[in-house]
Amino acid sequence: MTRLKPIQDSEAHIDTTQRDAHGHLGRLALLTTMAMIAFAGNSIICRLALFDGALDAPTYTVVRLVSAAITLVVILILRGGGSFKPTDHGSWRSAITLAVYAICFSYAYISLGAATGALLLFGFAQLTMILAALVSGERPVLGEIVGWVVAALGLSALLLPGATSPSLSGSALMAVAGVGWGLYTLYGRDEAHPLASTAGNFVRVLAPAAGFGIVAVFTAEVSTEGLLLAALSGSLTTGVGYVIWYAALPSLSALQAALIQLSVPAIAALGGVALLGEALTTRLIACGLLILGGIALSLGARYHRFART
Repeated sequence: MTRLKPIQDSEAHIDTTQRDAHGHLGRLALLTTMAMIAFAGNSIICRLALFDGALDAPTYTVVRLVSAAITLVVILILRGGGSFKPTDHGSWRSAITLAVYAICFSYAYISLGAATGALLLFGFAQLTMILAALVSGERPVLGEIVGWVVAALGLSALLLPGATSPSLSGSALMAVAGVGWGLYTLYGRDEAHPLASTAGNFVRVLAPAAGFGIVAVFTAEVSTEGLLLAALSGSLTTGVGYVIWYAALPSLSALQAALIQLSVPAIAALGGVALLGEALTTRLIACGLLILGGIALSLGARYHRFART
């Protein structure tokens, strides 16, 4: 019996390790799912708040940014047990691109559906990061080029004039929001403390938000429902969403993190159908598959290129 004990101990250790591994994967899956739902929720909530004039775009933007900043700072203080100094984290260039994203995002959703807006935002954010890589001297392989061309064709087809084409002004604003988000991502990718940097950026963005709030005074269309939705977007789907995402991110490779985010437009589309009564047109589905499929192909080719070096 004594000879069997080490084997039994080893088997027990293996079982414990497997349970820990399964528990880790389950936690990771839950965190990533919650984060993607939160990010897609930003599109759905914004559309809900602006629908039928429940809230104007400037007021929505200001309330969202303020509530996000407060939420992130409170979470950091609670986690760190000390005071949080925004000037120690983040940067003004990141704050400016964040402000551009948030303002254009809100105005774009006056005339765009949740799914279309999320697709344009993600597409132009990815294209921005691709162009930045080219400008920095990276040379793409064939798979990356093919993926970019497919994604660009999908975006072009989505924006072509037609009975089901999205608003031109809304599309242009969301394209700018996508560029802003892409630059914000690039500026923050080397941050040692991404959550603290994000909180610092949101605190910094309160300065331009205060100025933008003056516009809201003259154009305000305020309802209790609209204000609650804006605060919900800032505190939950933006603030808490970032905390959840950064909790999952260390366990994901760069490729996994990028590919997982491809689910955001799809979740936004389902939410738009269920909560807003939006229609999923054949054009939107086909263009969405081209855009997301092209980005996935490009990301996969890029990953294998760097894996070989």
